[in-house]
Amino acid sequence: MTTSPHPLVVRARSLAAEVLAPQAERVDQEQVPASSIEAIKTSGLLGVNAPQAYGGSGAPNSVAREIAEILAGACCATWFVQTQHYTPVLTLTKTELPAKEKLLAKLATGELLSGVAYAHLRSYPRVPVRAVPKRGGWRFHGTVPWYTGWGLNDVMLLAGVTDADEVVFAFTEARQQSGLTASPPMRLAALTAARTVSLQLDGLWIPDEAVALHAPYESWAAGDRPGPANASPAVFGVAESALGLLDQDDPTTKGLRLRLDKVRRQAYALADHPAPHEHIEERLALKTKAFDLMRTATTAALVTGGGRALAVDNRAQRLAREAMFLLVQGQTAEVRRAHLGALSAAY
Repeated sequence: MTTSPHPLVVRARSLAAEVLAPQAERVDQEQVPASSIEAIKTSGLLGVNAPQAYGGSGAPNSVAREIAEILAGACCATWFVQTQHYTPVLTLTKTELPAKEKLLAKLATGELLSGVAYAHLRSYPRVPVRAVPKRGGWRFHGTVPWYTGWGLNDVMLLAGVTDADEVVFAFTEARQQSGLTASPPMRLAALTAARTVSLQLDGLWIPDEAVALHAPYESWAAGDRPGPANASPAVFGVAESALGLLDQDDPTTKGLRLRLDKVRRQAYALADHPAPHEHIEERLALKTKAFDLMRTATTAALVTGGGRALAVDNRAQRLAREAMFLLVQGQTAEVRRAHLGALSAAY
């Protein structure tokens, strides 16, 4: 956590207290409202990791993590919609392709909100989405199993794999169009409010100037591996909110908070390690410890709430369901093995 509040952290706390948390139970039962997304767009938070030259803040990772904790702890569904935005921003920051000059400033300033459709790449060698070169651009064929923020995002960063085992990431408008059809919103046990759909791609054409990344699959996968191994700030945010529902003077609460703070410090120290491909096993171990503490904290909140916690609009129950979602959000085969191994070793 940052020692002195960054201006964006102050804004995040204000947004969480005044907009997100007061309506979180209602949002959970309905959907993330456009008004919440508009508040995030105008807050400057979408540019936290964007270069200042493009209208962003260029803030350190510690600030981005603290913002994520605050938003996820206030309303995990809203956090999940807006957190998709940061991968497109980072992707454009690292490229010199024409899409950078066309889109980065609009994403950094919050003029546009971007979603992502690339998690299916992690199922390789299975290829749910194929990218085929065509007429100065690319046609995308296949199915995106999960796409979050439909109806809220302005654009999406879509990825496919070529016949030559390369990845192509390209931007397109996040709307129904020729070659792109969305399913009805999915009903999920948690975060239904985040408006998640599947996308059917039947030759969606995207021009070359909208391409943000074109690289061998293996090089992309090597760069992608460290991220999912790190503990998510959202896990700590939901755990903190659950602890806030407990008696703060109870030794159990104090003990859980001390353990959570220790794991957070260790996990974030590794996330900031200059060699992201090192200490993968240690990162995974801390991630599973964070999961365990989040589960314990949300269970304690349920127990404290008693029978009232069975109501679908109860905050403790919402947090418990959000915690269940975070157990599998961004999950890779490596993360799954580590988590199941830790669960097995506990008994």
